[in-house]
Amino acid sequence: MASIDYGEKIPNNVNLGGDRRLQRALEKWQPAFLDWWGDVGPQVFKTDEVYLRTAVSTKPGGWAHFGHVRMPDYRWGIFLSDPEKDRVIPAGDDAGKKVWQEVPGEHRNALKRIIVVQADTEPASVEQQRWLAASSPSLYDARNLFQVNVEEARHLWAMVYLLHAHFGRDGRDEADALLERRSGDEDKPRILDAFNQPCREWLSFFCFTMFTDRDGKFQLASLAESAFDPLSRTCRFMLTEEAHHLFVGDTGLDRIIRRAAQLTRKDPNGDARALGGIDLPTIQKWINYWFSYCLDLFGAEVSTNAADYFAAGLKGRFREAKAYDDHLAREGVKNIPTVKNGAVVDQEVAMRLAMNEVLRDAYIDDCAKSVVRWNKTLEKEGLSERLALPHRRFHRRQGLYAGHSFDVEGNMIDADAFEAQRGEWLPTEDDRDYVESLMKGVHEPGKMANWIAPPRKGINGQVAEFEYVRTDA
Repeated sequence: MASIDYGEKIPNNVNLGGDRRLQRALEKWQPAFLDWWGDVGPQVFKTDEVYLRTAVSTKPGGWAHFGHVRMPDYRWGIFLSDPEKDRVIPAGDDAGKKVWQEVPGEHRNALKRIIVVQADTEPASVEQQRWLAASSPSLYDARNLFQVNVEEARHLWAMVYLLHAHFGRDGRDEADALLERRSGDEDKPRILDAFNQPCREWLSFFCFTMFTDRDGKFQLASLAESAFDPLSRTCRFMLTEEAHHLFVGDTGLDRIIRRAAQLTRKDPNGDARALGGIDLPTIQKWINYWFSYCLDLFGAEVSTNAADYFAAGLKGRFREAKAYDDHLAREGVKNIPTVKNGAVVDQEVAMRLAMNEVLRDAYIDDCAKSVVRWNKTLEKEGLSERLALPHRRFHRRQGLYAGHSFDVEGNMIDADAFEAQRGEWLPTEDDRDYVESLMKGVHEPGKMANWIAPPRKGINGQVAEFEYVRTDA
């Protein structure tokens, strides 16, 4: 299963040629996908050669090949991790039993919904970012944007394969609908709100890949624990690619923070904006905005759906098989602060009902590690200022805290008090206008925009001056 057949019209390692009906159905979907990519995929450098990696094997350490390729010629396909011998269901009421290779009838609708929601995020992010390369701070960054884009598109292929292979006519209809919705469209928006938010500048892009793609990491990891083995294998391979997306966001923000610190020290008044940089208070506002939006992606703090998914084995906790001893979670409770009578009070919730919050906890802990690294960058640059994640109750639109107002430390305040301080905590129109005013593309090899520091090293061992995009090819 490790090798990928690039001789096929649709590259794959699932023996697609052995199922001619499925192969024909996916080959029929392929032109619609290519039309979608041409219409709302990357619109800048779209026919130039980009230094991209392409999966050539699912073996650890040997699954990526680097080379210059025009994005329309990129070979999207269907790649699943190799099957795990004697794999059993990791969690839920059937923990320890043999995993499923086909969809059980009683779980068909739930599994289809899970796959569709995850699949819908993949093309959405491509649509959100389709014009960004015009203002890329360097060709290195343009290349990273395009790598994220082509891999999100391949993740769409992976989910569409599952819909076609295991859900019949309904699955084919859902696969078609994935190419009909559009990020931010009033009539046919993407399913999740965070994937309808505009991403017009690179500070938002780095926040997106830092926070939204990190949500993807945890959602994919929970699905990698699924009793439905094809979904598990699909998500396990997608996670190998997702790591680069997180790297782009984490290091991209670190580079903006490093440059902000350098310009702050250089300006007599300590104002990075005066020297054409993005100041730390503005960066903090973007962190507050994107982090809070992404917390909503995990769903309600108390959820019967999450409990049902866990019980059925459709999803597990983050690293369920390795991190937990009790895979049934029938006992125990989780304390979840909730709002009652205008105050925040502790509430004990059965563990299964709190599965969304358990996953959100792991996500927050992971995000906090990046903030620690960013603050070390500020320390090394000689600044005393520090960045922080806002409290999980801040600026929420879904779950227990939606409809209530909290400050960045999680204290409950009235709506007027929140509005009075909104501009201190969240981006204002003036902030957005300023950041967008800096977005002027730098498209010469080795050159870098003033508002961001250069990367500490290149991609695949290449130097910073490497021609990551051949604009004159």
